[in-house]
Amino acid sequence: MHEHWIIEALASELDRHSKEGLSRQLTRLLRDWIVAGRLVGEVRLPASRDLAQSMRLGRNTVLYAYEQLLAEGYLIARQGAGTFVNRLFAPAAGPACVREPLLGLSMRGQRLCTGYLRPREELEGAFVPCVPELSAFPHRIWQQLQARHNRHADSRDFNYQTGGGLRALREVLSDYLQLSRSVRCHPDRILITQGAQQSLALVAHLLADAGDVAWMEEPGYLGAKAALAAAGLELVPAPVDADGLNPQGVTDPRVPRLIYTTPSHQFPSGVVMTLARRLELLERAERSNAWVIEDDYDSEFRYSSQPIPALQGLADSERVIYVGTMSKVMYPGLRIAYLVLPDALIDAFRRANARLYPEGHYRLQAALAEFIERGHFARHVRRMRELYRSRQACLRLALGRGAGECLQLSPGEAGMHLVATLPSGMDAVRLAAEASQRGVCLRTLGRHYLGEVGEEGWVLGYAGISEAEIRRGVEVIAAVMAP
Repeated sequence: MHEHWIIEALASELDRHSKEGLSRQLTRLLRDWIVAGRLVGEVRLPASRDLAQSMRLGRNTVLYAYEQLLAEGYLIARQGAGTFVNRLFAPAAGPACVREPLLGLSMRGQRLCTGYLRPREELEGAFVPCVPELSAFPHRIWQQLQARHNRHADSRDFNYQTGGGLRALREVLSDYLQLSRSVRCHPDRILITQGAQQSLALVAHLLADAGDVAWMEEPGYLGAKAALAAAGLELVPAPVDADGLNPQGVTDPRVPRLIYTTPSHQFPSGVVMTLARRLELLERAERSNAWVIEDDYDSEFRYSSQPIPALQGLADSERVIYVGTMSKVMYPGLRIAYLVLPDALIDAFRRANARLYPEGHYRLQAALAEFIERGHFARHVRRMRELYRSRQACLRLALGRGAGECLQLSPGEAGMHLVATLPSGMDAVRLAAEASQRGVCLRTLGRHYLGEVGEEGWVLGYAGISEAEIRRGVEVIAAVMAP
């Protein structure tokens, strides 16, 4: 579709005398056209500057509309190529599909396909959050271990499995978690899953019914929101302050069934939940007959102290379900995560997991077990901890020089990202849209809120990019923030 036709069509339908703002109109028109099939997957939209000039609009008006549709998943931005309609919206097969392109999808399915879609520009580059450094992974050692276990595979490893994961992997994970995270566990309480999202989905479907209330940290992790919302739960924001999730700050009077938290390194703020607040949260869970989901997503990467003991180790009532993953410390494509469950739940979770997500990849699990047992895992963690510490320092220094005193940064005592808070009056969405046009991802802090956005800012991932890329990315930040 020629971009000139898109401009002409928009110009004919945009009502400059409407009470609805021009940017909101532009957002609505493009969204409606995509849903109706008038704009289909892979269609390139006009550059924001060209569209603004042709329609005599302010460029910020166009940038805001594009950024909103990028955040909602209708558009994707490709560095050096432009902005495109998401390929999810494929060309319609006939008139019926044009009239109702999502025919057959439930409301839950439609939400999953739009509201929680990760934009393409958030897969790699500066400053994509939650992406580890993949080039520094010990690929040769890992490939040798996989090859050896594949050569000596037992025929039973290729059959259906219902054990909740390879016993050898559950044993080494149990030792690791008890020593490094103070988690109370043994191998029989560990369930191996194919990623943290699967872990969260299992918890949501087995321990709560549609319509039940789940407390969600505010701001909080997008993946947890998607998993809990997909199970039909009512998400209630639980505010996070300097001490972590604050149970007393929840204004909704309904009793929660699930409480999701990241106590050792809150995502995205980075705060650590205090002991007093942890005990208060556990007491509230006991009183409400609620389950606490502890997501310990990057506990290995602490820079100023030893890893913080897990909340699960404090819970005598066994109301905490511990979620761990190998995606951050190994690599995302590994797709191995785990749950540490109370004894009373493990059998039900094993059965449900085998039914919903048939187990496999036992040879891969065997390679991982040996990788951990031989000390390769611990050495890799130490190397990555020093590398990420250096990259965070580089980011702080570059921002200090390039953005002056405009940005307030989170403490950064752990993890793979920093939160940069903007001064009052600056529009994080608009600036992020401008940076996206220059190939830099500035995920807005507002995306992590269920309700009203508390602060304007960005979540800046630094782990998966070189120091040279960090400095180039900061140059783009400085340019879009320049008056």
